[in-house]
Amino acid sequence: MKPFRSNLIVICLFLLNQVLAEERVQGRRSLVLNNDQSRLVIDIAGGSIPEFRFNDSKLNPLNWGSRNPGDQTGSMGHFLCCDRWGPPSDAEGKNGMPYHGESTKIVWQVLRDIEVTPVGINVQMAADLPLAGLRIDRSVTLASTSAFFLVSEKITNKNKLGRIFNIVQHPTIGPPFLDENCVVDSNGRRGFAQGGLMPDPEKSEFIWPSAITKDGKKIEMRQMVDSEEPSVTSFVIDEDLGWAVASNSKRRLIFGYVWKRVDYPWFNHWWKLKDGKPHARGLEFGSTGLHQPFSVLVKKREIFGRQLFEFLDAYENITKSYGCFLAKIPEDYLGVDKVAFQGDSLVIVEREKEMPLEIRISTGGLMFQ
Repeated sequence: MKPFRSNLIVICLFLLNQVLAEERVQGRRSLVLNNDQSRLVIDIAGGSIPEFRFNDSKLNPLNWGSRNPGDQTGSMGHFLCCDRWGPPSDAEGKNGMPYHGESTKIVWQVLRDIEVTPVGINVQMAADLPLAGLRIDRSVTLASTSAFFLVSEKITNKNKLGRIFNIVQHPTIGPPFLDENCVVDSNGRRGFAQGGLMPDPEKSEFIWPSAITKDGKKIEMRQMVDSEEPSVTSFVIDEDLGWAVASNSKRRLIFGYVWKRVDYPWFNHWWKLKDGKPHARGLEFGSTGLHQPFSVLVKKREIFGRQLFEFLDAYENITKSYGCFLAKIPEDYLGVDKVAFQGDSLVIVEREKEMPLEIRISTGGLMFQ
């Protein structure tokens, strides 16, 4: 009887560590990861992340896009651009390639039930992109005891021939977290506005958080007030870790991302007003900083010394990761000066104060590959 009892104990432990793979959230198939502090929702029909918030608050920074009921694919909150960022060529469009690629047009596979591990709550999912010939294998882990999650995505070229591609993370924040009090900080550096004329679309050049409008006016981009010009801007990351953080002291919340520069060397920003008020801000980061079809990218090749596309040989794969976090802040918080890992913590340092606030978020051992 001892072997039977041992096997029974193993089975019970396994079942205790498994959680129902999917739930319905606002009528849509979703994966819901919860710990004592936070709630993370992943939409299955399109792979978007439409919700990340503290359990004791309804304030969701990723409240952007339409969460239509049912299982129609679409993009919302944080979605993935793959195999491209921006438009297809005319010929590709006629053959069915959508804007920003196919990843939001696919119903993702849930590869394994949500699993409780020593470092957090994990789920694994995948999407096959038929026109691109790529496969995305995604692992998402919410830390056990904090509002921090880590995403790792392996991109595999299933084609018999090598090909170029791009991957851009497209998180967009919306109201009520996004309002006139919300500011964005990043360690992006040299930048330019999209829409410039070839062969030098990067003219005129500026340094984050500054930008230059079409009429030559210099503006500061940390806070969005009454203009959305320039609409889309791109900046290179010079440090080993890239980061972008939105903070709203009136709502006492910061929301941000951290990633490796070798994975995502570009920070891409966009914003939009509605009825004269902030409606959307994109905190995008990716492998390219030029919002054009591949035919344009291969002619331009690089901007500010950074390549505008990547290459995957036949059956080759590459893995990229990023972290996302929430933290509560006081009403006199001035914004973010620095984001860094120290041991098992992510440290966010406040800007412009003689004694800046340091926020520490436990990663639970979750680190980049």
